Amino acid sequence: MAPDGPTFRMLVGLGNPGREYSGTRHNVGFMVLDRLAAASGATFRAEKKWQADAVLTDRVWLLKPQTYMNLSGESVSALARFYQIEPARILIVLDDMALPLGRLRIRERGSHGGHNGLRSILDHLGTQDVPRLRIGIGSSEPGAAVGHVLGRFAVDERPLVEQSLDRAAEAVRFAQEHDLPSAMNQFNTNTPTK
Repeated sequence: MAPDGPTFRMLVGLGNPGREYSGTRHNVGFMVLDRLAAASGATFRAEKKWQADAVLTDRVWLLKPQTYMNLSGESVSALARFYQIEPARILIVLDDMALPLGRLRIRERGSHGGHNGLRSILDHLGTQDVPRLRIGIGSSEPGAAVGHVLGRFAVDERPLVEQSLDRAAEAVRFAQEHDLPSAMNQFNTNTPTK
């Protein structure tokens, strides 16, 4: 770990709350945060003031907004304002239909790319300079995007999904210990294996 601490002060996993959404493609951000918390021996608690399940571990907030995807920015911006966490020190972990299943892509900034959860965060923080880790969930048939992201992974997809979630958690830890450009070089070039 660098002398000034981890790269990020807040790690945000995007998803929808509730049992009916558990395990869906749209919830891969939650799944990665669960892995990070478990590796630290941390347990999420419901935090009403942040509208999120959250835990502080090793000077870093792990945050799973419970506002539903399209309002994720309310939760992220509330905690960021309170603790004066600048957008560049926040990493968003989210799903991406434009990436092949299991592929990871880390970026330092950019548009929301049609993802409503990321759109909400960028709008609330007032900048596109928010790092993000996108996890490929595969594309949908034309006109079937909602059903695709809210659907669960097929049985034959699960091994690759589990591998990509483990790799995503590894990428976050790598970025925390080194820096984002190093993580981009290490993880953006790796393609999924079946």
